[in-house]
Amino acid sequence: MGALRTDVRKVEVGVLDVGYVDAGPPDGPVVLLLHGWPYDIHSYAEVVPLLTSAGHRVLVPYARGYGSTRFRSADTMRNGEPAALAVDTVAFLDALEVERATLAGFDWGGRSAGIVAALWPERCHGLVAVSGYLIDGQASGRVPLSPAAEYAWWYQYYFATERGREGYARNTRDFARLIWQTASPRWDFDDATFDRSAAALDNPDHVDIVIHNYRWRLGLADGEPQYADVAKRLADRPPITVPTISLEGDANGSPHPEPEAYAKQFTGPYEHRTVGGGVGHNFPQEAPQAFADAVLTVAAR
Repeated sequence: MGALRTDVRKVEVGVLDVGYVDAGPPDGPVVLLLHGWPYDIHSYAEVVPLLTSAGHRVLVPYARGYGSTRFRSADTMRNGEPAALAVDTVAFLDALEVERATLAGFDWGGRSAGIVAALWPERCHGLVAVSGYLIDGQASGRVPLSPAAEYAWWYQYYFATERGREGYARNTRDFARLIWQTASPRWDFDDATFDRSAAALDNPDHVDIVIHNYRWRLGLADGEPQYADVAKRLADRPPITVPTISLEGDANGSPHPEPEAYAKQFTGPYEHRTVGGGVGHNFPQEAPQAFADAVLTVAAR
């Protein structure tokens, strides 16, 4: 498992200075790849060259709270709500003067990509979404699930406590390794691969962003007024009209909906692909060829 073989740049994006990779021909059709938690841009290390060799310009930013991305002011709320992350994504495209891109992501990144596709379809040529439709509001987070489903979300409840915040701050890398192992039980990653991505979690805002994200989902933390309209629209579970391929691994150990549960949310050209061979939650790093094939298929439409 290698590293992204290009320099990390910086660009001013709203309240952030965003670290990102920009690979491939500058005039090529743009693909934007978004990572999840607790991962980073190196989830796409083997996907990027597959896309650039096909003529695409590929952008891979660090999300707020990861890697070299920094808040521009100490006074800005360390907000991890999905609406804020999605607005960051649109602002990132604006900052690089990209009118339209094919978006692809998993985990938090899959949610952000889906939100952009739903609310700003004019900015999205197409979508590749691991685990499909991940858009929702706070109200649904307050609804009790089955015991088995609640058990799978154990870390949400841990993060809801101050003990959980302190525990995550003290043991961030050990916690991340545990999530990697449980979310991808058949992925035999080595220490170098883990350490390369875990370095992104040393960001000074990381713990605050992660804790706020999960507390917001349970309705235990407020967002910010400037994102209230976006959050309200997300609570209505808007349809995604752009061409989409949803992906799922056959060994995803992280909580995720079944494809039949979300297919109706995609009202444009839509296809689902389940990939076998023990592919877990970090789909692009575990199955880079399958991920790249889906991106290229959507981008060609």
